[in-house]
Amino acid sequence: MVANSTMENPQPKVVKYIANLLSYVFHPLFIPTYFFLYLMQVLPFEFVGITDWQLKMRLFSVAWLTAFFPAFAVFLLWRLKLSDSIFLRTQKERIIPYVITMFFYWWMYYLSRNFTDQPIALKFFYLGIFVASAIGMTVNNFMKVSLHAMGIAGLTTAVILVSVFYPVNNAIWVPLAVLLTALVISARLVVSDHSKKELVVGLFIGVFTQVAAYLWVI
Repeated sequence: MVANSTMENPQPKVVKYIANLLSYVFHPLFIPTYFFLYLMQVLPFEFVGITDWQLKMRLFSVAWLTAFFPAFAVFLLWRLKLSDSIFLRTQKERIIPYVITMFFYWWMYYLSRNFTDQPIALKFFYLGIFVASAIGMTVNNFMKVSLHAMGIAGLTTAVILVSVFYPVNNAIWVPLAVLLTALVISARLVVSDHSKKELVVGLFIGVFTQVAAYLWVI
């Protein structure tokens, strides 16, 4: 059994507070919304075919489908006594949420294939997070792989791949994404019961699936 890192290495309350804050702000469910916001800032020319209102509605739909609905589903599972906690602390509790998020990620990828007025980066990103969820659910049978690690690694890799595909200046965004990855992983070591192996595997899945999806789509 993996011992809780917070029990082995007691941390000051302020460190735990910051670690919890980072864990909530960069929860895996928010990653697609953050990536869409990033593309709005870096690739505005790719959205030139739609109005500002339509763009805001696109952003809302991303948040609605990839964050709200999966989170609401987890809440319902908890209220229906199908899980002991909304924090999904055990591998068994994560199976149904994996399936639910996979469905929404696939749906977003399917929709992105038919849109010609948004960045192609969304196509490989959505495909990447769908495949990451599928692999994560499989690995979940053997270990409680870190969802936070998968999410933040996927986001950082996608940001780097945008620099590869588009002639844009990512001099600020790439270092920021790498820094956030380091902070989120450090936060999970402080406040979660994940082992270093589970975090490393999560990072690998996040990076690998985005690169694979990029090569497939591009």
